[in-house]
Amino acid sequence: MCSDLELQPTMDQTDYCSDGGLHVTLTLRLLMHGKEVGSIIGKKGDTIKRMREESSARINVSEGSCPERIITITGSMEAVFKAFTMITGKLEEDLSTSSLSDTTRSKPPVTLRLVIPASQCGSLIGKGGSKIKEIRETTGAQVQVAGDLLPNSTERAVTISGTQDAIIHCIRQICAVILESPPKGATIPYRPTLGPGPVVFSGGQAYTVQGQFAVPHPDLSKLHQLAAQHASYNAVNQSSSSYSGLDNSGQTTSQELLIPNDLIGCIIGRQGSKINEIRQMSGAQIKIDNQVDGSTERLVTITGGALNINLAQYLINAW
Repeated sequence: MCSDLELQPTMDQTDYCSDGGLHVTLTLRLLMHGKEVGSIIGKKGDTIKRMREESSARINVSEGSCPERIITITGSMEAVFKAFTMITGKLEEDLSTSSLSDTTRSKPPVTLRLVIPASQCGSLIGKGGSKIKEIRETTGAQVQVAGDLLPNSTERAVTISGTQDAIIHCIRQICAVILESPPKGATIPYRPTLGPGPVVFSGGQAYTVQGQFAVPHPDLSKLHQLAAQHASYNAVNQSSSSYSGLDNSGQTTSQELLIPNDLIGCIIGRQGSKINEIRQMSGAQIKIDNQVDGSTERLVTITGGALNINLAQYLINAW
């Protein structure tokens, strides 16, 4: 049984109490299959009602016709962890019940996927993998950070599996790391869809193409606006001297960046997956030159409208 979980600690709601501890409001989002959601809700909503009352956390289930649904848990750290303990306990109970009907297999571990901004993954992994190794050893849970971004987002999945106690201990440690290292720049959250479609931009608005329709994508539109306000200073050549706000109907231009050799692999991704994501999300053409002998940097040429270029730079810098 596998569920996705997204952590969004609200840093502006963090303050210190008199004894030096932290008052932190957390939001945990779990992406679950329909059968799992039904188990969490229970008959006539009895199970989720009990979880809300006993944990004091706000627990909401998203609407929609997708095969997967998002369960959002918000509250103080202890309230959220109490709710999370009850949810993982229910999942573990369901696994035990299913394993009883199949005596040929041992009970599988509970498996969750934590979804966090890519810009925070470095802190979670640590230098040379030291932090993630420490979390594995101290919690007993299996933890793996995905190398690729989730579709149409700037987030990665962190897979956690083990016993209920091990997972909760692991989540606590991951929360501590994330609270100390807030995300850099804007984040496009991962949202489950019936089928991810291509992204197009028009008049400062982003749209995802689903079948014969173009559906507005507010997260990408917001990122376009943020990118327009935070132009990169890494450019070594810029053929256009000004941007035209959110109107991207101007002429095509090109811009060049110099990227250190040791970072270029992170931008390209496995089999080009990350650079293709940036191309799709920004609408810009991106060319990476071959390495030159004796040079410590690679030349990256971005071509497109002013906003497309700016957004591509913004996403590259977010990596």
